[in-house]
Amino acid sequence: MYYARFKLLSKNGSKIDLAYHSYNLLNQKQSIPNSFSVVNALILKNKRGLNDLDTVLELANWLQTNIKGGRGLSLSSEKALELMLAGEGGVCSDMAQIFNNFCVVNDIDVREWGITSFPFNSEFGGHAFNEFYSETLKKWVLIDVSKTLLFYLEGSKTPLSVMELFEYNKAGKSIVYQSFLSSNVPDDDLIRFYYLEQDRAPFLICNYHNATYDRYLDRFTSIFPVFVIHFWLYLIRRSYYYLFPLNDFKGELVYDR
Repeated sequence: MYYARFKLLSKNGSKIDLAYHSYNLLNQKQSIPNSFSVVNALILKNKRGLNDLDTVLELANWLQTNIKGGRGLSLSSEKALELMLAGEGGVCSDMAQIFNNFCVVNDIDVREWGITSFPFNSEFGGHAFNEFYSETLKKWVLIDVSKTLLFYLEGSKTPLSVMELFEYNKAGKSIVYQSFLSSNVPDDDLIRFYYLEQDRAPFLICNYHNATYDRYLDRFTSIFPVFVIHFWLYLIRRSYYYLFPLNDFKGELVYDR
């Protein structure tokens, strides 16, 4: 079922198409639940004169330090935030979801990505992370909040975008990474497994209307399984979809096992 749903939601694209997609274009600040502004004020209390990169790292550090993680939630963004701060769960996709909203609150362009493998392998499981636009650096920057990572070309101090990471890696260039949280030691094997194997393919999560999903999830989660709610939104053409800018999912996304 997961494989069929994935194919249903997937579209081919190009790097040019990425310019037309950001989470902020569909999710205005006034549509983000107020709890995010309240927590944001706590995170950035007494922080003055931060540029966008500093703000993002403050947010990411605080979230990683104050959320221990656990089970996947698949809830509205407000409920997910509440449970994650209470120590009752949260996986990488939940972290990416709430991080999107904190970026919107701070007027920072953001988008959410996932990773799959070609050919499709159900044992891989996938991973979710974010990318934000830094006006300071004049570029998009990949940030993995749940794994506390930024990526670089060896010898460079400028963090990579999603496209740069995957294109440079496929070209055989030396990629290095660094945790933005000093207490966290990166797991080299896990990072290679998620990001640096040659069969990994990134996809952009597009058309995610946070207010729409929040409303439907809050109203119907106690009645229907989450996958039913998502499928209904697909049927009424209000669903998100996956955009593959580097790979031909139609030709490469075959079921391996």
